[in-house]
Amino acid sequence: MKRILLVEDDDTIVYGLSEFLREEGFEVTAVSTLEEALMMDKNAFSLALLDLGLPDGEGFLFLAKKQREALPVIILTAREEEKDIIKGLDMGADDYVTKPFKAGILLSRIRAVLRRQGNMEESRETLRCGNIVLDKNRTLVWIGERQISLTAGEYRLLLYLMENKNRTLTRNALLQYLWDNCGDYVNDNTLTVTIKRLREKLGEESRQVIKTVRGIGYRVEDC
Repeated sequence: MKRILLVEDDDTIVYGLSEFLREEGFEVTAVSTLEEALMMDKNAFSLALLDLGLPDGEGFLFLAKKQREALPVIILTAREEEKDIIKGLDMGADDYVTKPFKAGILLSRIRAVLRRQGNMEESRETLRCGNIVLDKNRTLVWIGERQISLTAGEYRLLLYLMENKNRTLTRNALLQYLWDNCGDYVNDNTLTVTIKRLREKLGEESRQVIKTVRGIGYRVEDC
């Protein structure tokens, strides 16, 4: 269940919106002051709905702090002036909704922000290069629709290359990475052999994804 932090001092809005969101399957925690909001653990929530005019300070202060912690925020306020909208969005708010609002439209905005956030999290855990897909959560690799089997060394090498897509990695940097992560000594010949085997497993077309930078090292790039 997605948890929403509602930062709002209007009791009528808090009650009505909390009940509506709970009926839609969300868990809602409501606070009425900036101090309370700042004490909340951002990791406990999927999104915050933020009023700007709070009894003990500006909602912008919450936005500035929570955006450093990457909590999605939708500003929910009666302020309609262009300068406030621009300021909120420039400070990192994901959306800006003015009061009075329709609950259904706000719900649509919430779901849109959560979808974007979910896609971002997925993209951090799923690496793509050409038709190669690497799932970091499950340590699996696909070529198109076909899953391929890699040794631990081959997987670590491919992971490091894909995490640095379009960046040339020196042979020395690759050797140090492989050695540091597996605890075994890896010599230059082992790296050459591992690259060769990895290319063979990726197949003829996907082999072109791993480029040799002569005299320097390797780089992966979309083919």
